Amino acid sequence: MITAIYPGTYDPVTNGHIDVIGRAAAIFDRVVIGVVGNPQHKQPMFTLDERVAFLEEALNALENVEVDVFSELVVDFAHKWGAKVIVKGLRVISDFEWEFQMNQLNRTLAPEIETLYVMSSPQFSFVSSSGVKEIASFGGTVDEFVPPAVARRLKELFPSGRGGAPLNSQE
Repeated sequence: MITAIYPGTYDPVTNGHIDVIGRAAAIFDRVVIGVVGNPQHKQPMFTLDERVAFLEEALNALENVEVDVFSELVVDFAHKWGAKVIVKGLRVISDFEWEFQMNQLNRTLAPEIETLYVMSSPQFSFVSSSGVKEIASFGGTVDEFVPPAVARRLKELFPSGRGGAPLNSQE
């Protein structure tokens, strides 16, 4: 059995992520979606539980896909699952620059683990989690960019299309 991991913050998961996951699931026996528990380079808008729930709901039809949380090096997460491959989605050239650096670091740490880059399908090449959050914050519709549960939650957070911070429970 060949296991691959697909790590990310998924803040939130987009239809582009779902596309890459579905395509990876068609190639590998098992795909483990690794949700970064405590990202070092950004503060997530959604809680860890929300990010995991969004993924689980969107992926429930894919029997060979699992969702797990990790807070260690990606290569250590891959070893934990016995994964031989790290899947990374690429939308634009700037994605490649960052992923190339990460690949070189991961390859130095664990040369036995390969990285497979999956190019975004054209209809998702412009969709990013940060772009989706910005559109929603100004009252734009994001239904075509994200799974239904994410679109509903963004509408709850930004009911009046207020740019900037989402509503919190104290407002």
